[in-house]
Amino acid sequence: MGCSIDQQTIDKTKEFHGHWCPGLAIGIRVSELAMEKLNITEAANPVCVVETDMCAVDAIQYLTDCTFGKGNLVHKDYGKSGFTFYDRDSRKGFRALFRPDFPKSDNRETTIKRIMAAELADLFTIEEITSPPVRPARIMESITCDACGELVMESRIRRFGGKFLCIPCFMKNEQKL
Repeated sequence: MGCSIDQQTIDKTKEFHGHWCPGLAIGIRVSELAMEKLNITEAANPVCVVETDMCAVDAIQYLTDCTFGKGNLVHKDYGKSGFTFYDRDSRKGFRALFRPDFPKSDNRETTIKRIMAAELADLFTIEEITSPPVRPARIMESITCDACGELVMESRIRRFGGKFLCIPCFMKNEQKL
């Protein structure tokens, strides 16, 4: 059967990302999976946790409207091709892991074609989840760093020697010890 996303949308996703590669194809297909399983295009409150910083994340941002700025795209740097989608309204979700045994080729174009033509079940192992993978984003107070004077979200401020420091200033002071 292959990918159900129309070619114009795929082309716009490629344009958003900047090039066509196997990672982007994986992102398109996992986004397609989310659209099918969670009706993500109409879901009012989706969230996605990505376990990688590879090209797939751009497709997820473009196709599912989950973004870092809105707080509904969360990056956990595990170095895995794992993607968890959850709809906070329906309280349904899943984690999809790109199958390590999926046949790749030495030729990028061949690998892309295989990814785009494959059945979703042949691309990903899927585990249903029933609880949110992360808590909803919260708006927090900004605190001025006592060293550099820049504003810092209160959850990221560190206290050192009686001063409130941003992480980079904290690390500079800690290294002096």
